[in-house]
This record gives sequence, C-alpha cells and structure tokens, in this order.
Amino acid sequence: MTGMTSTARPFLNRRLAEFGTTIFAEMSALAAATGAINLGQGFPDTDGPEEVREAAVRALRDGRGNQYPPGPGVPELRTAVAAHQLRRYGLSFDPDTEVLVTAGATEAIAATLLALLEPGDEVVALEPYYDSYAACIAMAGATRVPVTLRPDPGQARFRLDLDELRDAVTGRTRLLLINTPHNPTGTVLTREELTAIAELAVERDLLVVTDEVYEHLVFDGAEHVPLATLPGMRERTVTIGSAGKTFSFTGWKVGWITAAPGLVTAVRSAKQFLTYVSSGPFQYAVAEALALPDTYFDAFRADMLAKRDLLAAGLSDAGFAVFRPAGTYFVTTDIRPLGEGDGFAFCRSLPERAGVVAIPNAVFYDHREAGAPFVRFAFCKRAEVLADAVERLRKAFTP
Repeated sequence: MTGMTSTARPFLNRRLAEFGTTIFAEMSALAAATGAINLGQGFPDTDGPEEVREAAVRALRDGRGNQYPPGPGVPELRTAVAAHQLRRYGLSFDPDTEVLVTAGATEAIAATLLALLEPGDEVVALEPYYDSYAACIAMAGATRVPVTLRPDPGQARFRLDLDELRDAVTGRTRLLLINTPHNPTGTVLTREELTAIAELAVERDLLVVTDEVYEHLVFDGAEHVPLATLPGMRERTVTIGSAGKTFSFTGWKVGWITAAPGLVTAVRSAKQFLTYVSSGPFQYAVAEALALPDTYFDAFRADMLAKRDLLAAGLSDAGFAVFRPAGTYFVTTDIRPLGEGDGFAFCRSLPERAGVVAIPNAVFYDHREAGAPFVRFAFCKRAEVLADAVERLRKAFTP
C-alpha cells in the first residue's frame, strides 16, 4: 500500500526520545491503582482562597476572558505582577513591556529557552532539576551542563559548589538556569551564593533564567533573594513566577515572566506559537490574588511550615534520613538507613509496601547515581492526610 508511513523509523525525534512518560504520570497512576496516598506530585488537595475562586467565577459571569485575552496577558494581571515585584522586592517593571503572562511556569520555561537558545549553546543548570528543564533544553537543540547540589548531612541540606559552577562555564555557555527555592531539594540559595552567581554572569556575559515559583515558601529565617535585584542582573535576567504554588490553584496554569523589554519580546515571539493565549478568566482572579494582604502570605507559609514539620518528623521516626527543606513544599529523604539504595525500585514498591507514593529524585539527575538513594515527598496536603501517610510509613519500616 502506498502513502503509508513506515514504522521502521521511530516516530519520536531523537531530542525527546530519552524522556518518555514523566515519572509523575507513572507514580500518580500507581497511586490510583493501589489507593495509596499520593505524596508524589506537587499539587495541594484543597483549593486556595475562596475570594480568589469567586473572582474567577465573577470574571466568567461578566464575560471577561471568555474569548482570547491579549497576547501578553490581561492588563490587570500584568499590572498586578509588576506591583507585586515592586512591593516585595523593590523591582520596578513596566507592565506593558516587561511582563508576559504564560500558561504556568512550564510554558514560561519552554518559551524562554526556545527563544534564547541556539543549537549548540550550553545551559548550566543546578542538578537535580525540574524535569521540564532538560526536555526544553533538548527541544531548543542546546546542551545541558549539570552542576550537582551535594548533600551536606551535617547541615541537613544540599549545597552548591561555586567553584564547580564556575568551572562548568565555557565559551559555549549561553545561560545559567537557576531555581531557588529549589525543587526537589528544598535548598534556598543564600544571598552570598546568589551574589557569586551574579558576578559570574556579569563577568562571562551570560543570560540567567531564574525559576522562583516557590518564592513565598521559605522557612526557618531563610531569605528569598531575586537574582534580578543584584548588581548587573536586571538587564540579563528572566524571572519566572507562578500563581499555582502560592495560591493553591495549580490547574489554572497562570504563570509569568518579568524581564527587560528585549528579553520579553524575544520570549513572547516563542510563546505566541505555543499556547498563543490561555487561562483568560483566571488571569483576572490571579490579579486579585496578588493584591492580597501580607497576612495571607504569612498564614500560607505558616500552614506549610507546620505540615513540613509533621511530615519531616514522621519520616525521621520511620527511619528515613531527612533533609529538612528551607523552602518549597517537598522533603527529600535518604533511604539508605532503611537498607535501600535504589530510589526507583523503592518508589515503585512503596504503594504496595506502605500505601504511600513518593518520587525518586534520580529522575531529576543526569548523573543518576548521584540521586539514586534520594526520595522526595510532598507535604502540600491536608494535615490528616499527612498524619495517615506518616502512620503507614511507620508501620511499614519500624520493627
């Protein structure tokens, strides 16, 4: 028969062939099949503020955003993002030329990397990293160069080796891809570390893409320092933000970038051929959410801190070595004290063994062996769900 596509050649191109189905889909399917408590994927099990949800309903009923919104995002949200950056960090952005609304942070990452990278460019990224980073770098035809955050058991955190970061930069390096607060390790880069990153970027004339979606989830006196606030960084940094993590409406997929006009124009050029526009009515609701008083953000952080402590204590009691996060809503653990060493095998067996789902950190590494013994648990769940999960883990792993 003529006109048929040959199946001898794989359909998926080589750039994406290594990625396959995400670990989140696999683990969530396991949770559904076994009835296990899903502490794998990072989404809350309750909705965010009622007034924000009602703002979305009001926008729908008023016919705002039911048709295509403006390409850069509705003016109300762009203005609210600019006001948030000014109020929180003293960063002044023009809502018309320096803010772009995206379909969540994931599209912001994709559009930014597709816009700014040429085939053959190198991207230095902190390993372990959110899985879309690697896929988007590959789609752009660029090469990822991982710099591994190393566990520091004495401090119960992961640390960045600044000398290793500097050594990773070559003449082919185009940009640094930074994530703080850091998923999955929970590390919050210090002002001193970020200053060193900024100095390196200026010295080597690098662009920096900084994923700051967990900016409102920092604990224990840690400080979130936007890279764009540091000397020489305002004009070379693309900052990525998102409503999903801060307001517990992850399904709305409302994100944004803030950057200098030339960078925003470049990213918009790629973004317009991805989703074009998205989340129309939800953009108006997120504009109102960003204007909530500080008491909301303080209460949100305090609630997550209590949940972090509940889960971290329970994991420690069950025998895990716990890296207590200074940010995000994930706890990374070391399974070697349990006599385990393969995070993939451990997580695939955990639903049957304990009725709990987690994520193997190795999926976030190029150097899989470096992440092999680490497993991530999400604590953005109701306290009673976390308590149930903790009890299941104690029964499974405590003699």
